[in-house]
Amino acid sequence: MRISLLSQALCGATLVVGLPHVSNGAERRAIVHPSAPLLPISGMDHKLVPFQQAVQLFAHAPKAKSNPATYNDTAPPEELAKIAGTFTTEKVSAAASCASNPNIRFEWDNYSTSDRQALMSAFKCLMNKPPSGAFSASKSRWEDFARLHQMYTPNVHQNQKFLPFHRYFVWTFEQVLRAECGFNRAFFWFDETKHSGAFSGSDAFSAAYLGSLGSTSRCVTDGAFAGLTVNIGPGTGNTPHCLSRQGNSADTAQCSTAYVNSCLSNDDYADFERCFEYGPHGYGHNGVGGVMADVYASPAEPFFWFHHTFVDRAWRIWELADPNNRYNSIDGTDINGNPLSLDTVIYMGGIRPDVTIRQIINTLSGDTLCYRYDY
Repeated sequence: MRISLLSQALCGATLVVGLPHVSNGAERRAIVHPSAPLLPISGMDHKLVPFQQAVQLFAHAPKAKSNPATYNDTAPPEELAKIAGTFTTEKVSAAASCASNPNIRFEWDNYSTSDRQALMSAFKCLMNKPPSGAFSASKSRWEDFARLHQMYTPNVHQNQKFLPFHRYFVWTFEQVLRAECGFNRAFFWFDETKHSGAFSGSDAFSAAYLGSLGSTSRCVTDGAFAGLTVNIGPGTGNTPHCLSRQGNSADTAQCSTAYVNSCLSNDDYADFERCFEYGPHGYGHNGVGGVMADVYASPAEPFFWFHHTFVDRAWRIWELADPNNRYNSIDGTDINGNPLSLDTVIYMGGIRPDVTIRQIINTLSGDTLCYRYDY
């Protein structure tokens, strides 16, 4: 079943304004009124498979022997207490060293107010930094990532390169936040299953942070990113337009524990990847709508990074269910039908060195990556 990404009406915006400030103990946000012309978004066709159809589609696929409902990435309390609010900048070169002192990604509800504010400040820092010059049409360091994603979209979507690319893409973004904007907190992730069918109920979508998520197509006029102008997209073009959203609870309802567990039950990597990319991943994009529904330029939407930590965490806990096999092999194909292997290269446009899948398949290998999730 193939459904095009929803076309959204977008309007332009005024300049980016500052972070929410604290007043009388409450974070507040001035309203920014859009003023640029309306633009439609036309994204790449995105294959979406509803939950019940996915159950049928993968009914005869090899299944894991373990129960997906038990999968997790829980760190011991003493490890969380030790690492919370800190980050080790030294390169970790050995798996043993990494495993004993990994960086922890904390779920949004477990992330302190101070860490949340530091994250919003780091996002804004990248938005206000000049572009590297390596990516045409980008007007900021933030948009370098949107432009890279736009350029690589056909190569890393609707094929099994999807998960490795986005794992390294999110990690690269995190490293740039640290190196260029001084972000020195633990990183985060966002558990969408807790807000399935009601993303707007999370305080992530509030005036204190990302701004609200309404059900009608509109420019974002509150929160830390009110008035943000997006210069990458829509689709493969590049015309200034505003950061917009159009929440759809029917779509976000597909980001459910039941759907995630159904994908996790697939024993074969290619089956797991297809299930998750066309299921919770695709519905998370469309469920926020607007710029997020533009598969090419969606990294211009700050929620993109929330969403793809959720995607990466799902891959990690799937790997942990059978690490001896799932860290040492991969299947599926790239966009040209070539079989994936652990030596398949993941490109990052020069923002960080290119890597092989072997280097990033285990987030605790200590080779390139060294992180886990708090559950």
